[in-house]
Amino acid sequence: MSESLEQRTGDTDLRLRRRTEALIFAVLAFGIWPLLAVGVVGGYGFIVWIFQIVFGPPGPPAH
Repeated sequence: MSESLEQRTGDTDLRLRRRTEALIFAVLAFGIWPLLAVGVVGGYGFIVWIFQIVFGPPGPPAH
């Protein structure tokens, strides 16, 4: 009888682990990574914008 109890406990632990992993995946895939991507692209755009304010826009050299 103890084997079936251990097996049920193991199944419960496995289900809990899978549910936790699915929740972590959802938070990463639909929460943190999109925000991080927007932040990186926005930060790069800000750096380019400041660079162009200081050194001027790209183009042919002035004569």
